[in-house]
Amino acid sequence: MLIQNIKVAADAMVFSGSGDDLKLLLIKRKNEPYKDMWALPGGFVEDDEELETAAIRELEEETGFRVSAMQQLYTFGRVGRDSRGRTITVTYYAFANEASQQVAGADDAAAAEWVYVKDITALAFDHMEMLQMAKDTVLHAAGKW
Repeated sequence: MLIQNIKVAADAMVFSGSGDDLKLLLIKRKNEPYKDMWALPGGFVEDDEELETAAIRELEEETGFRVSAMQQLYTFGRVGRDSRGRTITVTYYAFANEASQQVAGADDAAAAEWVYVKDITALAFDHMEMLQMAKDTVLHAAGKW
């Protein structure tokens, strides 16, 4: 019997605004790997949890920001993308009003902030690739980028 050792994670991209004013809600990682780097909120999916539910839960746990639904963007599963072991991540996105809720880093996030997308030059893991895919697809289609 084949036993796999693959983890599944869900990452959340929440955008506010558009054009030069487009912002993305990011966390500053509290722990290694990539300690103190900006990253998308996200984490491992629980055994009895739906993927979208995991993205929404992780977003709220790490930033305090709550959304009721998210749309799936893409699945990232390149071998070696996470130094902690084989991890497949399903990314989700939503659009929200930045001013509608306060954000603060919590759980394994040292901080949470809205950052102008135009100013983002580096993110932990392969999160820049995730952001680029969102720019190329949903943000362009929605007229946000």
